[in-house]
Amino acid sequence: MLERDDLRRTLRRIAHEIAEKNPDPDALAIVGIHTRGALLARRLQTLLGELTELEAPLGDLDISFYRDDVGAKSPAAQPVVHASHIDFDLAGKTIVLVDDVLFTGRTVRAAIDALFDYGRPQRVQLAVLCDRGHRELPIRPDYVGKNLPTAREERVNVRLEEMDEVDEVTISELVEASA
Repeated sequence: MLERDDLRRTLRRIAHEIAEKNPDPDALAIVGIHTRGALLARRLQTLLGELTELEAPLGDLDISFYRDDVGAKSPAAQPVVHASHIDFDLAGKTIVLVDDVLFTGRTVRAAIDALFDYGRPQRVQLAVLCDRGHRELPIRPDYVGKNLPTAREERVNVRLEEMDEVDEVTISELVEASA
């Protein structure tokens, strides 16, 4: 669906859209959702810095304990917990929340809950690399890299150089763990 150059162009376009929609770069901060959303947030921060000549504050959130399905999954499927880092005041800021794939909206809801534990931003915007539909909550992104209509039985795979040694987005059949 996206290869290395496509992904870079997509992120550059999202950065331009963020800069256009937020004319005061001093009031802007970027927060990525672990794990790949945090990596994408770092890339967007760099691209925005090139456009605005300012370095927006950067943070990352682990939403593991904010999810509404923690404990509902098998013990083997429990999330890996990462530390969150938000070392700046949220008050008066427009926070661009970044994630790799938007699906049901539950991850974003959990991220907003986690974010508000750090303070009360003036506004929260959502940037996603891929929107695959199938929303269960009334959540809509402000910035979308690519809309990927998918079946529920499919999985969107985002691989990034920092973790996976390749930049790409693919779709595959969902493989259920056997009992």
